[in-house]
Amino acid sequence: ENRENILSSKSNRLTEALEEANRLFDGVCRAREAALDAQFLVIASNIGKEKANELHSEMSAFDSTAFAEDLLTFMGINRTEVQETDDSEDVTGGFLPSDAWQTMGEEASKYFRRAPTFHYMMGSFKSESPVPKQRIERQKKASRGKAERAMPAQLKKMEESHQEATEKEVERILGILQTHFESDPDIPIYFFDFVIDPNSFARTVENMFHVSFLIRDGLAKIRLDEDELPVIEPVKLCRGGEEDNRAGARNQVVLSLDQKEWK
Repeated sequence: ENRENILSSKSNRLTEALEEANRLFDGVCRAREAALDAQFLVIASNIGKEKANELHSEMSAFDSTAFAEDLLTFMGINRTEVQETDDSEDVTGGFLPSDAWQTMGEEASKYFRRAPTFHYMMGSFKSESPVPKQRIERQKKASRGKAERAMPAQLKKMEESHQEATEKEVERILGILQTHFESDPDIPIYFFDFVIDPNSFARTVENMFHVSFLIRDGLAKIRLDEDELPVIEPVKLCRGGEEDNRAGARNQVVLSLDQKEWK
């Protein structure tokens, strides 16, 4: 409510409000009161920032004319003796004594333990930024783009080759299954005898992986015999409703097999 009065440089209301808030905070015992104190802190911080921005320091702006006048006065310029000049422009009268700069140096040496570094009072000169080499940048982008385009193509080629190898292996296993079944349809082909490689656990897992495609596509089926052992056999492809019924009754299961069970 008294924002303008608090922002005044001659007013001390902000300090008084902070002191009152600190006094009231000692009696805070509820969450709502603590929240109000936090809200007051935010408001006070914003007002303090605005008040600080309105403060002006005498050193914030450099008046070169006033500085030159004070410097000439300190160095002992004599304005009573005016040199006559032919220039039409107005020139400040007076001349510097012969020991003016020596006096200035002796006074300045009191405030420096070592020689100050050279710097510009009004900043350094403005230089143009170097022109970027667009040609080199375009070449880098082009080469990077080629590399990025080559990698997806290579990965796609690898995926296609892997898929083709899997399909060929599935077809090979289907041919082996059909050959064994046609040679003697009355003898069941036990699933574990068909997929397990006694000499390689990894090969066994691969065989089970490829056989799963046959089950998924309906090219083979697994059933349990009288001893509750899984038996695999190929499925003859039929036309019409029989194939649709076979596809509708198709089931898949998840089978776990570790090295201990494989051995």
